[in-house]
Amino acid sequence: MCGRYSVVIDEAKLRKQFSKELTTPPTGLPTNYNMAPTQNGLVITDAAPDRLSAFRWGLVPFWAKDLKVGARMINARSEGIEDKPSFRKPIRERRCLVIGDSFYEWQRRDGGKQPFRILPADDRLLVMAGIWEQWNPKDGSEPVFTYSVITGAPNAEMAPIHDRMPMLLLDEERQSRWLNPDAALPDILSLLQTPADGTLRTYAVSAKVGNVRNNGPELHQAAEAA
Repeated sequence: MCGRYSVVIDEAKLRKQFSKELTTPPTGLPTNYNMAPTQNGLVITDAAPDRLSAFRWGLVPFWAKDLKVGARMINARSEGIEDKPSFRKPIRERRCLVIGDSFYEWQRRDGGKQPFRILPADDRLLVMAGIWEQWNPKDGSEPVFTYSVITGAPNAEMAPIHDRMPMLLLDEERQSRWLNPDAALPDILSLLQTPADGTLRTYAVSAKVGNVRNNGPELHQAAEAA
């Protein structure tokens, strides 16, 4: 799964990796070392591929009665995603790139869990496959835009840490295909593949990342594995 990640983005790197014309939020690029469910993350959607948008993490289906269900839908398993009631419409019509710099995962060990930071080996920005949805409150207030990160089987770097990982779209060609509104479902599903071995690097970090109140550069510092 993917339950925490970080969004520490240098604008120069963003412009180099994506279109220089990409519109960013009017408040500027946020910095979040400890992105948690229900917080706003950065996405590029198929509906607005030239804009970096701030959406709420935790997909809320359009038919849901309560916004709270999103806290249970931060991830969408790639296996059978096209048939699941909450995800079958978004995977066909509402896809997005979830942008960050790294994600965290916890390795189970005797006596506790050790958190690790995982990031692209080439230090490019992290681009995760996602789906999004628009939820309209019954009281007529502003719509809420939400998203979920798609997960699948781990590669060699992730397997010793956890049995799930985000599905990554790290090259421009795959990103373009993912955001193509005219893409056929089989082509979309073919992009949900475990990243090649060697794509990522990992290192142990402080257990402080487990508390959402902690949010600073110390969370990116390497720590000795327990």
